[in-house]
Amino acid sequence: MTDILKTSFNRRTVLQAAAVGAAGVSPALRSMVYAAGSDAPEKKEVKIGFIPLTDCASVVMASVLGLDVKHGVKFVLSKEASWAGVRDKLVNGELDFAHVLYGLVYGVHLGLSGPKKDMAVLMNLNHNGQAITLSKKLADKGAVDGAGLAKLMQSDKREYTFAQTFPTGTHAMWLYYWLASYGINPMKDAKVITVPPPQMVANMRVGNMDGFCVGEPWNHRAIMDGIGVTAATTQDIWKDHPEKVLGTTAEFVKKYPNTARAVTAAIIEAGQWIDASLQNKLKMAETVADKSYVNTSVDAINQRILGRYQNGMGKTWDDPNHMKFYNEGTVNFPYLSDGMWFLTQHKRWGLLKDHPDYLGVAKQINQIALYKDAATAAKAPVPKSEMRSHKGIDGVIWDAKDPKKYADGFKVKA
Repeated sequence: MTDILKTSFNRRTVLQAAAVGAAGVSPALRSMVYAAGSDAPEKKEVKIGFIPLTDCASVVMASVLGLDVKHGVKFVLSKEASWAGVRDKLVNGELDFAHVLYGLVYGVHLGLSGPKKDMAVLMNLNHNGQAITLSKKLADKGAVDGAGLAKLMQSDKREYTFAQTFPTGTHAMWLYYWLASYGINPMKDAKVITVPPPQMVANMRVGNMDGFCVGEPWNHRAIMDGIGVTAATTQDIWKDHPEKVLGTTAEFVKKYPNTARAVTAAIIEAGQWIDASLQNKLKMAETVADKSYVNTSVDAINQRILGRYQNGMGKTWDDPNHMKFYNEGTVNFPYLSDGMWFLTQHKRWGLLKDHPDYLGVAKQINQIALYKDAATAAKAPVPKSEMRSHKGIDGVIWDAKDPKKYADGFKVKA
């Protein structure tokens, strides 16, 4: 096993590690944890919160496969009911880490939508894999996509209600960006409510909302239950967008840097394991579907993690940009530009009254140096640049060069 770790990282390494992981942690692996001394994790047991969503998988699998123990820490997983609960428990120290919305961490750091505390993003947990669901009632009237929704809202005027999962979070930003790209102002043309992810389907069933943006498996669950249709995937809005992160407080990272690195490395390796094979993805779906994690049927999870999509109206397609947890090392790096993008949207929608120091805030929150150390421990590559660019569904390019101009440049805004 030591020889494997000495070799350069490649796909075979992932598969070998997966084979060991599937069988549990061997005594040889246990001996490979950081040697006692300055590199040893300061805290041997950590409490990690998660919300019942498919993208909690790498956190769960790190624990199930014993990758946490391999790196000298023990995960105590805590299933949480809402993102507001996750926020409060991170801030008051009840949780050491959490599977958490990217924008939530930034919101807490800046004191938006609740308490203010210096925060840290240690890594991205996944790319892609969220969606926007419209009710079957709307779909029956022709609102099966953004253009159809805009047309219906013009012709059938009433109050339309859409749900997201947290005011500064990713789902709110995807929903707003998508609506705005079709000329619908989410702040003026609709009512927006906050609903915890596991409650989305039940709320749509009783008619509390016309549409929602949430992570899987709840979009696919709405289709299976015959109450909703997929109008868009979030990878349509931004291909390979960041989604959930491993979040903690700046105070925790300062006090327990080795623990933070060890936890990050273990979760990177869990992402490697998930993305290494079809068999591993299916095993992951079986594991996280359990009532102690997501609490749904395996078939609600296992299709979309393989990129097999249906929209609930007879259309099926294979999406190469489905949810990924590692993707040859491209998923997990906490790009500064990604954090800056969320700030531009917080400004666009009036959550921030003034322009922040976009780059400065991202550098405070995203723990680049710590991530690089963890990536070395997990034999994962790191990109050359801390910035990246993308083109949104509206054709607008984000490259982080002039965040003020970008934030102010949208026609539809608060």
